[in-house]
Amino acid sequence: MSSAFVSLSTWTGSPMGRRKPELSRRRVVTAVMTPTQAEKAGKKLNKVEYTKENSDHLRHPVQEEMLNNEIFVTEASYQILKFHGTYQQDDRELRKAGEQKKYQFMLRLKMPGGEMPANMYRLLEDLSETYGNHTLRATTRSAFQMHGVLKDNLKTVFNKIMNEGGSCIGACGDLNRNIVATPAQFTSKPYQYVRKYAAEISEVFAPQSAAFAEVWLDGEKAGAIEYWKKDMDFEKIQEILKHDNGNGVADANHSEPIYRDTYLPRKFKMGVTVPGDNSIDIYTQDIGIVVMTTKTGRLQGFNLMVGGGLGRTHRKENTFPRLADHLGFVEPENIFEVLKAIVAVQRDHGNREVRMNARMKYLIQLWGIDKFKDYVEQYSGIKMLPYKKLPAWKYEDWLGWHEQGDGNYFLGLFVENGRIKNEDGFNLKSALKEIVGLYDLPVVVSPNQNIILKNINPSDKDAIEEILMSSGVKFDSKDFSRTRLLAMACPALPLCGLATAEAERVMPDTVTRLDEMLRKLRIRTPITTRMTGCPNGCARPYVAEIGLVGNGPNMYQLWLGASTNQTRLAWVFQERMNLDDFERTLEPIFIEFKKNKRRAESFGDFCDRSGKEELERVVNEFDPSQSLIKASAKPRVSVTTETMDRLTRISDIRGLSPSKLANEILEQYIDSLETTVHAQK
Repeated sequence: MSSAFVSLSTWTGSPMGRRKPELSRRRVVTAVMTPTQAEKAGKKLNKVEYTKENSDHLRHPVQEEMLNNEIFVTEASYQILKFHGTYQQDDRELRKAGEQKKYQFMLRLKMPGGEMPANMYRLLEDLSETYGNHTLRATTRSAFQMHGVLKDNLKTVFNKIMNEGGSCIGACGDLNRNIVATPAQFTSKPYQYVRKYAAEISEVFAPQSAAFAEVWLDGEKAGAIEYWKKDMDFEKIQEILKHDNGNGVADANHSEPIYRDTYLPRKFKMGVTVPGDNSIDIYTQDIGIVVMTTKTGRLQGFNLMVGGGLGRTHRKENTFPRLADHLGFVEPENIFEVLKAIVAVQRDHGNREVRMNARMKYLIQLWGIDKFKDYVEQYSGIKMLPYKKLPAWKYEDWLGWHEQGDGNYFLGLFVENGRIKNEDGFNLKSALKEIVGLYDLPVVVSPNQNIILKNINPSDKDAIEEILMSSGVKFDSKDFSRTRLLAMACPALPLCGLATAEAERVMPDTVTRLDEMLRKLRIRTPITTRMTGCPNGCARPYVAEIGLVGNGPNMYQLWLGASTNQTRLAWVFQERMNLDDFERTLEPIFIEFKKNKRRAESFGDFCDRSGKEELERVVNEFDPSQSLIKASAKPRVSVTTETMDRLTRISDIRGLSPSKLANEILEQYIDSLETTVHAQK
């Protein structure tokens, strides 16, 4: 038996109304049974649960619909294709009344810890040109997305990725998503452990269904092993995956030993880092894992935190962002069994009736961390040790040049909002293609949408800088304001089906406006700003000092008060702020911040100390005549709420944005008025 497993005594108690097991001297807990299907009977599950159950482990109806001549898939296939790593989308700006939507697909790569070898990047770059929209998108979960793939080309693209040693499997869907890790490519022991465990944990919680090979490879074996598995003891991984301690955590005889027939209730996210390095926003993860080592680099174990998650729904108070709780410390030989137990508790007890409350954060919020910890100990048979003290967390972006520790360097490149493209003299896409091609460099995507090139020979630094400069790509972080380097936005419109407002396309201008405000007010404190097109929180706005959350066309919910190291949540300051009012709303608060901030106090800390009521007073009592800022507002016309509702309903039918429809109606009406006036003359 592997040393990763702990022998357990047996448990004969009832699965319902459990009593607390007694602890042995070896710090193990006696085993318990997981809830039976009969115990779940009578619950009305949400529709996606039935779709998963009827899919035969993610096969149907995808297999059938990939063979038809339609340019889209049905809702059932849409849900199952997420597990395969792709979302169906359409460009809303191309919608026309009476015409079929222009459907396309976005593929998301699986990249444990954000790493990708040179050969895989070269392929992805080529695929984006041949089958995609000629860009790549670095995501906030350390992966690449490729947009614009047509349904007829899906199988070809998946096939090429899988045969090159890549994968999209499990990048989306109700399972463990791509594992993020600190992107720092140091070769010291702690960072080596981060990368090792990120890859191994990713495989333990990878879906085991043969559906992926059946759909995309016609049941054949891929031409290359997935690149992160090449140095992995895969027999050990399978042993860990299938091992059950008698509690029903895993079923070795099931095609999905951990996930079973319906996988998890909702998406699940893990992140791994070292003490102090919060480049992964660790408190926003379902499970945050901190690698603990001695000063000499010996692995001691892992601090675990659980229950983070940011997604919510506007006007649904039972949905909310939440930061993780400290669960405890786990020794190296127990880490996989404890992680499996955490996932199994969520699998068995997470909310499968109401999908918006299905994330593990809601289970922990309902139970409390002590009860949740009790269940994890019962499921795993392992007693958690006390959470170890850590140094203060710090946001790290790892931009610029850094020595790895092995004589080579890694270079962190700022990528505004993660979009890798060639546009208006900024040719980052071409530059990366040339550099990766010439020097065979692995690429790393950071959780902050930036790119890191690793294993750079010192003799190649000047040549790489020359390629970047000739491509219009700035590689010195001093060439950007700190506020811009800290900013993030999700893709939002026009492709994201959930977006109600812009994000990526307006964020650069929004940061420029913010920088201009700070310059005129002579405020030198950098401010973390994040923007999303909907409340799902993909760019993690709820842990930003200024969070802008889409709440209708050009309207944003304004969040303030988070900490600079992402360890405190922001709170809602304004429910619906027109982006045109960005300066009008924030200038009074910035003036108050400059006047009354404490020594070295950040903007987020100041807002949190002041509180919502005080900041509302500051804004309401501000004299606009004293403003130093000229707002860059566009012309505006106000309408009643009733008119806006009618406009929105018609715009949905017409396939237009409310603003475009309003402009069309006004132009026609004004034309008719002018015709009447001219006729009267």
